[in-house]
Amino acid sequence: MADNEQSESVVPENGSGEATADPIQEPVQDQIQKLKEERDGLHDRLLRKQAEFENYKKRMERERAEFAQFASAELMKEILNALDSFELAIRNASGASGASGDDNMLRGFELIYKQLLDVLGRFGLKVLEAKGQTFDPNFHQAVSTDATDEVPENTVIEEMRKGYLLNGRLLRPAMVSVSVRKTS
Repeated sequence: MADNEQSESVVPENGSGEATADPIQEPVQDQIQKLKEERDGLHDRLLRKQAEFENYKKRMERERAEFAQFASAELMKEILNALDSFELAIRNASGASGASGDDNMLRGFELIYKQLLDVLGRFGLKVLEAKGQTFDPNFHQAVSTDATDEVPENTVIEEMRKGYLLNGRLLRPAMVSVSVRKTS
């Protein structure tokens, strides 16, 4: 504080009562200006780093949620093989049923199959309906073609293995037979 008082008394005044420019004060003003610019630059960098960090946190949260949503894909793929076998057993049992005991067992299998599909559906698994649909290579895997005039060309006429979506993403394409134009 004593230094301020001394520098004020040392600064000469001109006739108008204003202080004249001190050659020592100019470098101090330049230094103050440089420090202000450096402070502003650091403040700007700080704001940018904070924004980058917020974006990073949001991205990590989004990736974590997506990972949790699709982490079960491998498990679902393995379960699909068991579902296929289950469905095949139901189809074969329905064709060979005759006695009422067999009908009751078949009905039990169908209920268990439906219950299993419902449970998997709650975790995001959805069956792709293929039969009667237009062939789409994004969702169907053509394993054979059949010449027919009964349905339009490129229509799925038989489904050998069901296709599935997991949370809107293709988990497994449906294996299908596709119609082609019958040549005369």
